[in-house]
Amino acid sequence: MTISPQPNDLTLLQTLASQYPTIDSALSEAAALRATLSLPKGVIHVVSDVHGEHKKLRHVINNASGSLRPLVESVFRDRLTDEGFRELLAVLYYPQELMQHLQPELSDPTSRRAWVLQTLRRQFEIVRELARGYRRQHVLALMPVGHREFFEELLNESFAHGEQPYIDAMVDTLAAHGRDLSAVRAASRLVRNLSISEIIVAGDLGDRGPRLDMVIEYLRQQPSVSFTWGNHDASWMGACLGQEALIATVLRISLRYRRLSQLEEGYGLIVSPLEKLARTVYADDSAESFRVRGAGLRDDLLMARMHKAAAIMQFKLEGQTSRRHPDWGLDHRQLLHRISLAGGKVDIDGGTYSMRDTNLPTLDSQDVYALSPEERACMDRLRQSFVTSRRLWEHLSFIVRRGSMCLVRDHTLIFHGCVPVDAKGNFLSLNVDGAECAGGKLFAALESVVCRAFRKGAAAVGEDADWFWYLWSGPRSPLFGKDKMTTFESYFVEDKNTHEETKNPYFQFIHDTEFCRRVAAELGVERDALIVNGHVPVRVEKGEDPVKRGGNAVTIDGAFSEAYGDRGYTLILAPDRIALAEHHHFESIEGAITSGADIVPKVMTVRAYPQPRLIADTEEGGAMRLRIAALEQLITAYEEGVLHERTNTAQ
Repeated sequence: MTISPQPNDLTLLQTLASQYPTIDSALSEAAALRATLSLPKGVIHVVSDVHGEHKKLRHVINNASGSLRPLVESVFRDRLTDEGFRELLAVLYYPQELMQHLQPELSDPTSRRAWVLQTLRRQFEIVRELARGYRRQHVLALMPVGHREFFEELLNESFAHGEQPYIDAMVDTLAAHGRDLSAVRAASRLVRNLSISEIIVAGDLGDRGPRLDMVIEYLRQQPSVSFTWGNHDASWMGACLGQEALIATVLRISLRYRRLSQLEEGYGLIVSPLEKLARTVYADDSAESFRVRGAGLRDDLLMARMHKAAAIMQFKLEGQTSRRHPDWGLDHRQLLHRISLAGGKVDIDGGTYSMRDTNLPTLDSQDVYALSPEERACMDRLRQSFVTSRRLWEHLSFIVRRGSMCLVRDHTLIFHGCVPVDAKGNFLSLNVDGAECAGGKLFAALESVVCRAFRKGAAAVGEDADWFWYLWSGPRSPLFGKDKMTTFESYFVEDKNTHEETKNPYFQFIHDTEFCRRVAAELGVERDALIVNGHVPVRVEKGEDPVKRGGNAVTIDGAFSEAYGDRGYTLILAPDRIALAEHHHFESIEGAITSGADIVPKVMTVRAYPQPRLIADTEEGGAMRLRIAALEQLITAYEEGVLHERTNTAQ
């Protein structure tokens, strides 16, 4: 007896039938998916805390966290000179820049033809090696449409034509129209895209380093990239939505590290209103505590005054934000009304401290958290600039669409900061949308707020925008994980005891195996989980280890930014192992091309597997099995006449 599908099932099958209109097409896809389950799992690279270092990030992606070099060595062992090896790596990493370097040689048509043919064939030897781990459909999908037939011929050349005039003729046709070098560039991109199946950035894309915009733009060019959000990402998201305390925060940090080019050139944001405020209200201020790092076109003293102006607005606007949300319990962090300008003192957590700087001309004794008329005019113009920057909106929307509070890959649980807990390791709750949420529910609730806010946009976001400020620095924010952010104290109070920020107990508990298992289970990983966090830099020079003592957690914030340590980690989820690649300083693209400068990471194995893991062993494999089951239901529906095949009978 035939059992007809239920109405909901039938609707889903009808949707699937639009993609697979015949038994043969459904069978073909099901067979391909079953075969795919037997392939090695894709290699996933996880980085964290990039903090605006676009050049270094580009190199780490281009050299596949150091894994392309040994692959090239293996494929071309004893077949390339040292110079040929360096040039091949350079063309894989930076094809455009290398071609510019080789321009004198490539200006001769005969030399250019020989170089292009040789380079393409070498590139496709690497492509063939990498393609072994992928379904053919995936490899073809990564090929640019304009070069697909040509690249298919190169992929099959050793099996079909050998090194025959067929390929040479195709190159000659491309060269006749000046498109041969573009094929080399596209082949390098194909190699890089095949070397990493997915890039995951575990938070904090910007701040400290020079160009957040270039970091995001390069990540947008990658075929598969995902994010878990960090607190620095939350600050930029909130600023993009017009949250004024976070606009001031983004400006203050950009000024502190002299990174205005990312604002002005990258996003077309104006800073002239802040410059005007500094030239007028702070015209005679020495702003000693606000001296900025580095050198640039603007006068150092002017930059310091702009820095101070942004900071004072930030502290006022933070006070306003926390007063709008008394349930967040941040009254003790409202410090401006605790200042005695006459005595040069400030009360903090029950103590009284001398202030380095008491020149605060915009503080109104009647309401110290109100912006002065000059500050209000400045912030209004700044806010308008932030919420109307098209590129800023595109970049931050991309981070939201491709991002989440946490991710699971290959039984590895990835999130930026922590799961807030108390001193006994119990999950701490936070009221979100009228409900107390802790652990996994807290992650889900906050993710919902972020996505909802970006669906509304700046014009309608309302108080949802304030949640981004809490994510930035709230004590129960999973992206922050400290009791407070002592920015005010670091500027105004000499006593360094006031600068201390106490980490959530989570950061001690992750050394405990049982605690890690409980956290992983709470966030959806039941078996053999490894927790991966960024956020807290690993101080290798102080003897700290990225792998925690229990072996079930690893921190991959390796101080990627040059302003913050200039190292960095990639966690590599490979079929045979989980490895941690430690990166050092990257000199320059020019050095990579002219002298073979590279980041050759120090690699340590975190976990090894006796048998390489297959796609069948991963979450992706689980999703594939569900799709196979749906296809089998569709095939049965066709066979039993519940649905009818749609065949094209035209001859």
